[in-house]
Amino acid sequence: MKKIILVLCLILSGTGAFCGEEINNYEQIYRDLEPANFSYVHNIDPGEMYDVQNNMWSPYPLFRLMSPLYFKNVAVEPGYYLLTPREHKGKWYILFKEAGRVKYIVPAYDRKIVPMGFYEENLPKVKMTPTQSIHVKLLDFMGKHVKSSQRKPAPNTFLEATDLDNNYISIVVYWGNYKYYMILRTIQL
Repeated sequence: MKKIILVLCLILSGTGAFCGEEINNYEQIYRDLEPANFSYVHNIDPGEMYDVQNNMWSPYPLFRLMSPLYFKNVAVEPGYYLLTPREHKGKWYILFKEAGRVKYIVPAYDRKIVPMGFYEENLPKVKMTPTQSIHVKLLDFMGKHVKSSQRKPAPNTFLEATDLDNNYISIVVYWGNYKYYMILRTIQL
């Protein structure tokens, strides 16, 4: 009986130590990341034109922020932001855009490929009325037979925000085939 209790105590203490290492890992990642040392001319994202040209609306995920978030010297104020991943000199950054202008630039610490079937499992299915479904089928038929009417589909998007210990928050931006990881703070240092 004493051996079982001893083994359970070791397992529980090992789990706690693992969780602590993970939090320290986030703290270390936050400390190692450098703020963006560049800006865009007139705060206009030059790559947006290429992303939006085949879509009727913005293909970026919309992020609603109710309280400020902080990344070192950057304070992201509450509001609605379109989150856009961009590469600059081999590093990835997330642009917080408001009304078409880049307002904040936060570095992403990791970029990974989205697992197969993720969007099918997590995005809601579109519900259409009979008239809408007939309209979509007609447009699909026209797209198959008339080359000039074909359009590329908009990239799938998804957002995940996870509250971590010690006033850290992790935000994962899914955009197209990749997901981008950010770490911010809820309280400024």
